[in-house]
Amino acid sequence: MHAGHLAILRHLCAAGFDAVRMVVSPESPFKRGSDDTAERRLEAVRAKVAELGLPVEVSDVEFGLPKPNYTVNTLRALSEAEPDTDFVIAMGADNIAGIERWREWKEIVDNYEIWVYPRKGYNVEEKCRELGVRYIDAPLVNVSSTEIREGKADKDLMI
Repeated sequence: MHAGHLAILRHLCAAGFDAVRMVVSPESPFKRGSDDTAERRLEAVRAKVAELGLPVEVSDVEFGLPKPNYTVNTLRALSEAEPDTDFVIAMGADNIAGIERWREWKEIVDNYEIWVYPRKGYNVEEKCRELGVRYIDAPLVNVSSTEIREGKADKDLMI
C-alpha cells in the first residue's frame, strides 16, 4: 500500500458510502507473484489500515478464487454473496485507459458503477464520458506501485 492508495481510501471514506473495501489481489493477470508474497501483503495492508484507524475492510475475497484474479470474477463472487449490495469500483486512470484488455470488461462497465481517479500521464476524461463512468475530481495520485517496485519512485511513499 502506498500514499496514493491512502489518498484514495480517505477520499472514498469521506464520500458517504455505507462501507469501503480494499480488495487485495494475490495474483493480477498483469502482474504474477508468489502466494507467500500475497499473504504477507494482505497482512501488511490489514495492519496498516488498522494502524491508521481507517473505516475500511481489507478483503481477501480473491484468495479463494481461481488464479489469475480477474476483476469480473471478483465482482461476480461479491454480487452472488451479497445480492443486495451495489458495488462501486474505484480505479486509477491508468486502469480505465487499458480497460479493454480486462476479461469481460464490458460486463464490468455495463453492470457496475466505476469511479476513476486521476493519474499522472493519463488524460481519460473523454473516455470516461464515452464509457459512462465517473471521473473524480480528486487530488492527483502521483505514484504507482509499479514505479515504486521498479525504483522510479521514492520508496518512502510506501506506507
